[in-house]
Amino acid sequence: MRAIADRRRQPDAGIRELSDRLWTHSRLIRVTGLRAVAAAAPRRPLADTCTALADTLLDAVERTCLHPDGHWQRTPDDPSVDAALPATDPRTRATLAACRREPADDHFLYRFRHDERPLEEAEGAFLLCGFVMALAEHQQGRTVEASRWFERYRGACGGSGLYAEEFDIAQRRLRGNLPQAFVHAVLRETAARLGE
Repeated sequence: MRAIADRRRQPDAGIRELSDRLWTHSRLIRVTGLRAVAAAAPRRPLADTCTALADTLLDAVERTCLHPDGHWQRTPDDPSVDAALPATDPRTRATLAACRREPADDHFLYRFRHDERPLEEAEGAFLLCGFVMALAEHQQGRTVEASRWFERYRGACGGSGLYAEEFDIAQRRLRGNLPQAFVHAVLRETAARLGE
C-alpha cells in the first residue's frame, strides 16, 4: 500500500506496456487490487486505508484518462481505447463499444492500434484480449456475441492444442510466446462461464 501511495504519480510500465507512462490499465488494476484487499482485510483500519487510497487513485484516473466519448483511454495524452472496470459501470460499456469499433477486426481483438497500418500488419491478434472480450460480452448479457468471440479464439490454437500470445490472422499461425499460460487459464475460465 505504501509503495502504491508513494508512486501513484510516477509513470511506469507493467508487463503489457511499452514504456514508462501513466497507463490507465495499470492504475485501474491498482484500484481493483486495493478494493480486493479492503474486502478481505481482517482489521477495519486496513480496509479503510485501502478504500481511501483506491478512491484517490480512481479519482485521478477519472480526471485524466476518461475520453470525452466516455470510454477509458490508454494514458492522459493518448486518446486511443483501453479497458478495465466492472461490467455495470457506464465507462465499461462505452469502452467495450469502443473496443468493438477500434482495435478489433472480424472478432479478432488487438491490444491497441500502433499506427495507421492495418491491425494485422502491426502485430497479431492478442489471444488473452479475445477471451476477455468474450467474458465481458457475457457479463453484459450478450451471450451470442460472447460465444462468437469465444469460438473465434478457441480455434486460434496450434496443432498441439496449445495457445501462443498472439495469432497472425493473415498467415493463420501463432506468434509470440508459446505456450502462453495466461491464455490457457482465461480459455478455461471463459468456457466455464459460458457453459453456466
